[in-house]
Amino acid sequence: MPDLNVVLFHHQRNIVWISFEKMQTFHGCVPEDEAYIPTYLEAFPPLPEKTAAEAKAGEPSGAWGSKIKPIKASVITQVFHVPLEERRYRDNGQFGEGEEAKVCLDIMQRTGAHIELSLAKDQGLSIMVTGKLDSVMKARKEIVARLQTQASATVAIPKEHHRFVIGKNGEKLQELELRTATKIAIPRHDDPSTSIRITGTKEGIEKARHEVLLIHAEQDKRAVERLCLEKAFHPFIAGAHNRLVQELSQETGARISIPPPSVPKDEIVITGEKEAVAMALGRIRALYDDKKRKTTTISVEVKKSQHKYIVGPKGTTLQEILEATGVSLEMPPLDSPSETIILRGEPDHLGPALTQVYATAKSVTVVEVTAPAWLHHYIIGKKGQNIGRITQQLPRVHIEFTDGEERISLEGPTEEVEQAQTQMLEIIQDLVSTQMDYTEVVIEQRFHRHLIGKNVNRIKEQYKVSVRIPQDCEHSGLVRIEGDPQGVQKARRELLEMVQRMENERTKELTVEQRYHRTIIGQKGEKIREVRDKFPEVVINFPDPAAKSDVVQLRGPKNEVEKCGKFLQRLIAELIENSFSLSVPIFKQFHKNIIGKGGANIKKIREETNTKIDLPTENSNSEMIVITGRKNHCEAARERVLAIQRELANIKETEVAIPSRLHNSLIGSRGCLVRSVMEECGGVHIHFPPEASGSDQVTIRGPAGQVERARRQLLQLAQEKQVNSFTAEMQAPSEYHRFLIGRGGANIRRVRDRTGARVIFPAPHDGEPERITIVGREEAVRLAQKELEALVKNLDDVVEDSMAVEPRHHRHFVCRRGQVLRELAEEYGGVAVSFPRTGGAASRRVTLKGGRDCVDAAKRRIQEIIEDLESQVSVEVVIQQQFHRALVGPKGSRLQQLTKEHQVQVQLPERGPPGPDPQAPQENGEAGPHAEAAPRKCDIITVSGRPEKCELAKAALLALVPVTEDVEVSYELHRYIIGQKGSGIRKMMEEYEVNIWVPPPEQQWDVVRVTGQLTNVGRAREGLLQRVRELQAEQEDRALRSFKATMSVEPRFHPKIIGRKGAVISQIRKDHDVSIQFPEKGDEHQDVLVISGYEANVAGARGALERLVAELREMVSQDVRLDPRTHARIIGARGKAIRKLMEEFKVDIKFPPPGSEEPDRVAVTGLPEAVDNAIHHLLTLEEEHVSTPPPHPGGGAPDMSSAEDFPTFGASVAPKQSSAWGPKKV
Repeated sequence: MPDLNVVLFHHQRNIVWISFEKMQTFHGCVPEDEAYIPTYLEAFPPLPEKTAAEAKAGEPSGAWGSKIKPIKASVITQVFHVPLEERRYRDNGQFGEGEEAKVCLDIMQRTGAHIELSLAKDQGLSIMVTGKLDSVMKARKEIVARLQTQASATVAIPKEHHRFVIGKNGEKLQELELRTATKIAIPRHDDPSTSIRITGTKEGIEKARHEVLLIHAEQDKRAVERLCLEKAFHPFIAGAHNRLVQELSQETGARISIPPPSVPKDEIVITGEKEAVAMALGRIRALYDDKKRKTTTISVEVKKSQHKYIVGPKGTTLQEILEATGVSLEMPPLDSPSETIILRGEPDHLGPALTQVYATAKSVTVVEVTAPAWLHHYIIGKKGQNIGRITQQLPRVHIEFTDGEERISLEGPTEEVEQAQTQMLEIIQDLVSTQMDYTEVVIEQRFHRHLIGKNVNRIKEQYKVSVRIPQDCEHSGLVRIEGDPQGVQKARRELLEMVQRMENERTKELTVEQRYHRTIIGQKGEKIREVRDKFPEVVINFPDPAAKSDVVQLRGPKNEVEKCGKFLQRLIAELIENSFSLSVPIFKQFHKNIIGKGGANIKKIREETNTKIDLPTENSNSEMIVITGRKNHCEAARERVLAIQRELANIKETEVAIPSRLHNSLIGSRGCLVRSVMEECGGVHIHFPPEASGSDQVTIRGPAGQVERARRQLLQLAQEKQVNSFTAEMQAPSEYHRFLIGRGGANIRRVRDRTGARVIFPAPHDGEPERITIVGREEAVRLAQKELEALVKNLDDVVEDSMAVEPRHHRHFVCRRGQVLRELAEEYGGVAVSFPRTGGAASRRVTLKGGRDCVDAAKRRIQEIIEDLESQVSVEVVIQQQFHRALVGPKGSRLQQLTKEHQVQVQLPERGPPGPDPQAPQENGEAGPHAEAAPRKCDIITVSGRPEKCELAKAALLALVPVTEDVEVSYELHRYIIGQKGSGIRKMMEEYEVNIWVPPPEQQWDVVRVTGQLTNVGRAREGLLQRVRELQAEQEDRALRSFKATMSVEPRFHPKIIGRKGAVISQIRKDHDVSIQFPEKGDEHQDVLVISGYEANVAGARGALERLVAELREMVSQDVRLDPRTHARIIGARGKAIRKLMEEFKVDIKFPPPGSEEPDRVAVTGLPEAVDNAIHHLLTLEEEHVSTPPPHPGGGAPDMSSAEDFPTFGASVAPKQSSAWGPKKV
């Protein structure tokens, strides 16, 4: 929304102009979208003074005499007046500052129009609105409604004229309201009132009333006549194709509405001018009377099925008969069983009309052809090919197939229908006799859902048949197969085999806790896919996560299901063993060290201990690190994590023996007692053994001094619990707790020292924030409770007191939104401190309200603060302005910490211009020898507070001034220090809180510049040098790893060296930690392999390759002839059987591809003895399989990746074929 500006203009004769204009930003030219508004003299130039000669000649001259070109402007201006008595707002203040100005600004924002107001001498209001027409009209309407008092009036017009005032979609009414700046309310349809209410200004009301009466007068001239004539004579009045009524409308100018034949109404409506309506009414009555007198009727019977041909498309045939003979036909409704048609017309015309009716009825014939319903889609043909040939030759024949019935209807001209019937019978005879057959198979309904889908689709596609499986609602087991006779029999056989396999399959349910389901499935289903590959014939179904079920279902062949079940049970047992969890308390400040640079430490611990380690988020208050895995691995990881903490700090760990029966009482309700001990002893960690372990050892870990303190307190508590432990609870408002505790715990420590009882306050997020627990000997607890109740009672007795505070100190207490007062209220039991708002005699009086003890303590604290303020001094610290940002810190954090820690106030100067010599040498925030003598004002920081505190704060400020140090780093290592997209250097800057500058590459300097606080710069320097040492070590290691050697291996051995999916070469690379490169296709030396890595590793890998090549050279290849029909069964589902055989005999077996010239030739490659054994086994398998040949029709070896080639022996996990139980689910 653009800014708005109000400009007051000089008034003339007590008229003040106020203009509201949109502010625009100009860039040397007028904006293109701003319309030009001419001045008054430009728009209305003065008339020229004519001489006598010019007057006689009558020649135009001057500005009005020149030819003015019309300007089509989109901007218009309207001016209107609001009298004083009609002004809604009569502001007594300065004109342009009241409600009228606000209203105008709002209207300008909403409409985009430009508004100018002027106040006349009679206090009337003149308003000028400029802008586009639509904006001006909207603005004018809103101005009148909001700035001018509203009147109302009513005008009564007939109810039927109201719709003409509204107009189409209300457009007329909207336009009228905009034009007259009024609100026009028209009564609802169901309201009997005829009065229209107009609201607005008097002038607007008069305009609107005049417009409404004009509409009424115009409509009053019009007439409406409703004429009821027999429906049978309407066609004569309308004429053929409505020509007669159209001619009558044109001649008279009246609008004539005749209901269509389908509407059972006799009423004809005539509208228009009164004279035109009267003329049309007379003509229609005369025509009706003439036809009624001259016409007669006859009835004929025509078959109901032929009525539609007499009516014709959209009634065109009826109109043609009426046009040709002048006879009207009355047809019975379509839903009526009547076959009688009535002809109405003049007697001598009825004969020709009757002849035409019979001719039309007999011009079309209907024939039915009988064919089995299952054969219909074969008669139609693929994409309607068969039926399309008939309809193309005989386009006027309509063929209709009826679902579920054995009849086919042919409709059209008699000769063409006979030809179509003949062709249709030929198609049916051909299909029934030679090409088509069907069979029906009874299959139990429980197997249907496993057949539907890929199984049935494959059978349909393979055998070119149609398989119809009944829906569940039919409760039928009859499956129908239609198609080629041979394909039908094969499909039937395969379906029965599938059902037989399903009957032999079994289902087993395993109970697996739902929390392990996602782990078993793996990311994106990777782990469960491995299980399914191992047991391809078993379908594994996991329950939906929302079902909260632990049941995993296995389905498939009995033996495979048992094996898969045992495998999954072993897998689950391992998961349970690996899900042991340990929580290790580590101080929050050491978490980043546990993680290490780039996560190096935590990654190393995870890999070496094979555990999962989770740390709390940065914004979490938790210090617990959770380790998950095997128990022994978790304990090893815990020791590694604790070792890092011990190295970083003076952390001591000790164990104290406390009887296990006392552990629960020492922990306390919801851990409150042990938590109070940990907080009191500087946040040490106290770990009790698990309840079922029976151990008495309690572990305490933390700073050495605090650990000993916590040990003494635990032993004291244990002794008290053994002697006579007693616990009591009391309630006190949470706002009293800080006062009861006192500053630094002083108050509660006095209660403990006097009574010997321990008082435990609730944690910040405790469910019962008012509960206080007291633990100790009964008499000590009773005494402590009595003291605390007395304190609380005093706090409940509210008193009001006052004290004198000099006004000059008031600002300190109320500044920063009353932060000091809030701290006083929190610390002293919610005491309310009120400072006076006004000056005067009583301005020194400060009121305190609250409990007596709280008020007294708050008064003492205020007095201490005043004494500090009285003794305050100001110290100036000169620090160059360029370093001030570093002193403030992110969001002022450093400066806030400094003022809070030293209890001082720090005032930074206003920013000033750079000094006279901005290039003067500066070192570590101090001016060089040639710097200016006197410090500049913008460099002086003022510190206020007690003298000793100011000196400490000054030293702290100077310590915050950043220093710069150059670190020698070889130019070649700069890019490694910077890291990918600057990640490395950014991480170092965040870790050490410094700025690190690396020179541009073109300078090739061996220096890296570090800027920051002195201590941080030192740490960053050591970090950089450590990183340099690491990079140098990496370079040396890289040089050692770059040793290369080549060896010559015949290309024919390369595939064997690589292995299936690279398994062999990957194992060699992994064992020897080397890189082995094979020659690219098209390289000159196809026999050269390149081995890279450490020299010793390269030698080992070379030896392994040489041994492998020697074994390959000893191998032989031998062919064996196997019956191609047995290939599929030998290969097995997805090649599982042949892979197992190759692994067993250590040979490679290759079957001929589909379409091979020698389909029975199988090649076996391996060591001589292994080849002989494999061939003998293959021949044995061939002999077994030949005795039970599979149903696979092909003669060659099938494609191993195609499920379609395994209809009988394939498994359910083939890529294109699921098991008989349907698709797998996770």
